[in-house]
Amino acid sequence: MSDWQPGDRKVDVDSMIRVDHAGEYGATRIYAGQLAVLGDRSAAAHQVARMASQEERHLARFDQLIVERGVRPTLLQPFWNVAGFTLGAATALLGEKAAMACTDAVETEIDRHYAEQLEQLGDSDPELSADIEQFREEELEHRDTAREHGSEEALAYPLLTGMIRLGCRAAIAVAKRI
Repeated sequence: MSDWQPGDRKVDVDSMIRVDHAGEYGATRIYAGQLAVLGDRSAAAHQVARMASQEERHLARFDQLIVERGVRPTLLQPFWNVAGFTLGAATALLGEKAAMACTDAVETEIDRHYAEQLEQLGDSDPELSADIEQFREEELEHRDTAREHGSEEALAYPLLTGMIRLGCRAAIAVAKRI
């Protein structure tokens, strides 16, 4: 749940950039973990590699914003490195549909998160808003791709995605501050 309330125009852009940078870094690590297990031969692996490439581009943009705007990155990057890779590898070990369920869950939360940020930004930072809107559209494409590739057929889908979504919300809250 966001601390921001409608009518509150104080926007912490540094926090937004920090958390989005951390999230895109985490996404690259999730996909790296999945690809380490899936290899490169299956249709699912091909889709994961395509999505990973987009996440690398998102991360590169937030790397640029971190530098240009003098934003302190999260201190938890070493944790996101290990946690992201582990989550990706673990879900891929459960099978391709579980790997897709991971993407489904993560991108569902990122859609919600980016929508909140766009509402908070309003017209105060058109450059950042444009980046977030573009990345949000691509994240939704990732979620839809995951669903097209059987995410909802994964064993214990509601439990698996519920736990991952909870973890995403916790990661977002922590990365804003630390």
